[in-house]
Amino acid sequence: MAHNHVRDAARRLGDPSVPMGERYRALFFLRGGGDVCVNHIGRCMLGETDNLLKHDEAFCLGQMGRPSAIPFLVQTLENLQDDSMVRHEAGEALGAIGNDGAEVIETLERFRQDPEPVVAQTCELALQRISYVNNKGMGDGQAHTNSPYASIDPTPVSNECDVKKLESILLNTEETIWERYRAMFSLRNINTPESIVALARGLECEDSALLRHEVAYVLGQLQNPVAIPQLETTLANLEERGMVRHECAEALGAIATPEAANILRRFVNDREAVVRTSCVVALDMVDHEESGDFQYARHN
Repeated sequence: MAHNHVRDAARRLGDPSVPMGERYRALFFLRGGGDVCVNHIGRCMLGETDNLLKHDEAFCLGQMGRPSAIPFLVQTLENLQDDSMVRHEAGEALGAIGNDGAEVIETLERFRQDPEPVVAQTCELALQRISYVNNKGMGDGQAHTNSPYASIDPTPVSNECDVKKLESILLNTEETIWERYRAMFSLRNINTPESIVALARGLECEDSALLRHEVAYVLGQLQNPVAIPQLETTLANLEERGMVRHECAEALGAIATPEAANILRRFVNDREAVVRTSCVVALDMVDHEESGDFQYARHN
């Protein structure tokens, strides 16, 4: 990466007067760099006021997998004034980096009892992933959590491969969140109409907003129009949490069909800021998918 391109991307990312779609493209450009880019993203994240962009900055820091991101992520997770969506993403990013140093473990342990369930569940998953990838008793022959979608997943896939059984695990409120996530990623990787329909039923799991939001995210990774009806239903549900509805919007942007774009246009003036902004970003994603001049990096 040329230094002038990195500096320009960092400037655009940190400038609230720049259109949101352009700021996102700057973020995903920086995601492809090293520690200098981590520093730019981290500093922008700490000063960011838009919750949607801030949470995606944390996401990118986790996906970059560099320990230099840890201080930025710890500070964000510890900031009780930040939105739970942002703090959850910081916790998940710490898990994605996989560093088992004392600072990371102590921080995640502290917040695994957070009063906000999405933060507490995320820290629990992050601790389990760190244990798993560092071979501390949780390994079962699948010693990584890399996915076919160029992402670092919060858990490995399940050892089960039957779609009906995986669906049952996903929807079972008595199962641990770790095993339900594993079933979810297995259904994603099977990638058939049957498995996608089973996966989309996870959007109806009332017990865990964290699980519902991750289901929407992986449906975006699949980019299959089969999921459009359930994504539309969840996006249109004004009683649903913003962190779930926003992921449905971004998933529709990743699917990028005319039908998906028309749905997004209905919600660009939504009452929730994270949903409004997600629809704007998702439509920008659709426009660039159609033009072929840029490939968004969040879902693929």
